[in-house]
Amino acid sequence: MYQQSIFEKNTKPLASRMRPNSLSEFVGQKHLIGEGKILRNLIEQDQITSMIFWGPPGVGKTTLARIIAHSTKSIFIDFSAVTSGIKEIKEVMAKAEDNRQMGERTILFVDEIHRFNKAQQDAFLPYVERGSITLIGATTENPSFEVNSALLSRAKVFVLKPLEMGDIVELLNRAIQSKDGFQSESIELEEGILESIANFASGDGRTALNTLEMLVLNGERENNHVKITRQLLEECTSKKSLLYDKNGEEHYNLISALHKSMRNSDPDAAIYWLARMLEAGENPLYIARRLIRFASEDIGLADSNALPLAVAAYQACHFIGVPECSVNLTQVVTYLSLVPKSNSLYVAYETAKKDAKEMVSEPVPLQLRNAPTKLMKELHYGENYQYAHDTEEKLTAMICLPESLKEKKYYRPTDQGKESKFKERLEQIQKWKKEQQKGGN
Repeated sequence: MYQQSIFEKNTKPLASRMRPNSLSEFVGQKHLIGEGKILRNLIEQDQITSMIFWGPPGVGKTTLARIIAHSTKSIFIDFSAVTSGIKEIKEVMAKAEDNRQMGERTILFVDEIHRFNKAQQDAFLPYVERGSITLIGATTENPSFEVNSALLSRAKVFVLKPLEMGDIVELLNRAIQSKDGFQSESIELEEGILESIANFASGDGRTALNTLEMLVLNGERENNHVKITRQLLEECTSKKSLLYDKNGEEHYNLISALHKSMRNSDPDAAIYWLARMLEAGENPLYIARRLIRFASEDIGLADSNALPLAVAAYQACHFIGVPECSVNLTQVVTYLSLVPKSNSLYVAYETAKKDAKEMVSEPVPLQLRNAPTKLMKELHYGENYQYAHDTEEKLTAMICLPESLKEKKYYRPTDQGKESKFKERLEQIQKWKKEQQKGGN
């Protein structure tokens, strides 16, 4: 029997040494493996079905597959999409088919399944269909686009989320206290170091453990005592400004400063706060998502180009990543700062939301209901519906709100930018409808 030597163990990265072997050791993803959750039940009852683990790097996709490997009575085969082709797939499938005929179940784990092309993925399909294999795939890409629809329809997709700060701090503490980590060393940490590592890792447990390992290896050492300072953390991450305060407040302070600077049409301040966030190691996709929200909340129809431009910035960040995407974000932040502002859409929805919550029983007017059956027609569904395209004006005087709300006005456009044209158009529509309704009376 092969036994790992102590020298070999010490050459393995900390993240590999700390990989848990059971659900009790697993950190994070409580929405999937918390007590009574579906994935936990499937693993504990050894009733694994074909599934896809989708999530960003370092959140536990491969670890969950390893836990299944340790807990299942099935034959478990580990397969990499990076190093394998059609030939290797067919060899594994033939072995799995032999196992099936012998009454044994085979679980096949495919890491980075999105790297397989369509032909390679198709090779799995007949074996999944006949039950020769139970497929577990792991991917960082959206399986809707990267996994064949036929294969995807036969697998349950489990979405893994970035680890929360508390999860990562727990992971780091375990590494410091574990015999597989740094239990044999006396680690002295300046206050807030673990929280700063967790923030820097942006939900990636592997990055957090690799950072801790680098700090321990480069710390001020005296015998078995290692001191880790904030200065060392800055040097090891090359991010001097990344040290948000430990409760994460600065993270929200900076995004608030960016948002409010754009709202106040101050591009210089907005660019500065953008740079502060990016240089602190903030995920550019997070910033891009906030810009998308801003485009509709604070600009809306005052400049209808704001939203597609913000979405384009998100795509640019996704395509090229940091540091190159910084100029894409700068372009959009500057644009959003300078264009006319309107919060009419935000106000409209918030007002409508209040009514929607308080008046949940308001019936849909009969004229707006479909009438696909005879009974529905007899109940006057769809009666008096007016098809706008049948009219010269492409308008009708039909009431579309519930009776109790028919006089309500949610969208109140401003005179800012292009929204002034929408305001003019809306006033024309309302005037025409009012005249038609008077004439009908």
